[in-house]
Amino acid sequence: MILQTERFFSYIFLLVPLFLITGPAVPDIVITASVIFSIFYCIFLKTNEEILKINFFIVSIIFWSSLLLISFFSYNKINSFQDSIIFIRFLIIPFSAYFIFFKNDKIFIRLLILILLLVVFVCIDTLFQFFNYSSEFGFGSDMLGFKSNWYGRLTGPFGDELIPGSYISKFGLVGYAYLILDKKFRTNVLIHSIYLSLIFVVTYITGERMAFATYAMGLFILFIFLKSYRKPIFFSILLGLFALFITIQLHPFYNDFKVIESNEYHQGLKIEKFYECKENAEEICSKIIEIQPSFIEIIRNFNTSAYGEIYLLAYKMFIDNPITGIGINNFKFLCETNSLYKNLMVNYNCTSHPHNIYIQWLSEGGFLVFFIFIIYLLSLITFIIRNEGEKNYKIISIILILIMFWPFMSTGSLIKNWYGIITFFIIGISMRLSKFRNIY
Repeated sequence: MILQTERFFSYIFLLVPLFLITGPAVPDIVITASVIFSIFYCIFLKTNEEILKINFFIVSIIFWSSLLLISFFSYNKINSFQDSIIFIRFLIIPFSAYFIFFKNDKIFIRLLILILLLVVFVCIDTLFQFFNYSSEFGFGSDMLGFKSNWYGRLTGPFGDELIPGSYISKFGLVGYAYLILDKKFRTNVLIHSIYLSLIFVVTYITGERMAFATYAMGLFILFIFLKSYRKPIFFSILLGLFALFITIQLHPFYNDFKVIESNEYHQGLKIEKFYECKENAEEICSKIIEIQPSFIEIIRNFNTSAYGEIYLLAYKMFIDNPITGIGINNFKFLCETNSLYKNLMVNYNCTSHPHNIYIQWLSEGGFLVFFIFIIYLLSLITFIIRNEGEKNYKIISIILILIMFWPFMSTGSLIKNWYGIITFFIIGISMRLSKFRNIY
């Protein structure tokens, strides 16, 4: 009975990348149920002894324990204990994937195929929305009818969420692992180049700068270390750059406006958009639009930008509470209730988290949690390197970790459902991929 249930959960767990497109609720239910099952599975079949031999698992438990420990010293203990306790479900995801749900090669290959298809679908759907554009209203609906509420930003199939770039930048190389694995595609330079360059272009046009930057970084590292596939990777970079050049030159989104004002503040780039008047096609109408500031403007005036104020506030919280931090999920609470911290947010409202994984652990967990988290990442990378899989898959696995945990970027919060699930799910994939050998 338990083995039949295992197969059921394996296929439900396999569909998490699909469920992530629907929002945070469904994947969170699936993950929670799967983690609960995996705990009973390990106890019933006594596989917990095998898991306990892995240093990475021990470090994961120590990391979780550190979250519970610092909660005793938090400002809002309810928030901290609540989110710390349920965080265990994220930490168990990689081990559930590695030891139970994806231990079967055929199921794992089906997961890679699914991710490849989903990445291609999200790219095509986002491109459809990108070309469904008018100067007056911005990007229109995607193929599913979803439309962005933010002028100049793309949703793809994610409803009102602006995350298609984040999704494909994280899952893109997982799909590429299948192209390397399948002997029908393994040496097909054209397919490799088109697939990688497609992600390159789409992450750029979404306007998600960090998604584009980390994917481009991953592609560059892939070119250096994946020696057998340097040719298609090099062609994909050339093809991607050429496609972007043509797109920027010809697509009206990049050419139908005049800059009115540019500053570092949120929505600080004020532009005037020009379009044909509905009443008289011979006349040109215009409207003023406020969109994201340019990256150069943010860097030039970083301290007064949204990121600058948020990071400065988080740093102040860390300095005031260096050992144990302010408590997990206490950032917004303390910002809103403590006048000293609230006054540091001069131009913006308090946000829910510091928008950087490392800064969040420092401010909310102090040096204790931050230090153990670094040990957690090092243990993960060590596990991948020492695993018994083929070198190419290990390289992809490590690059996936670098893409997700590159320190110099704005990120979501690991304690939040969607971001936490996609991050730890990909950690599980990376662990399993580092064990894989070409047997087909």
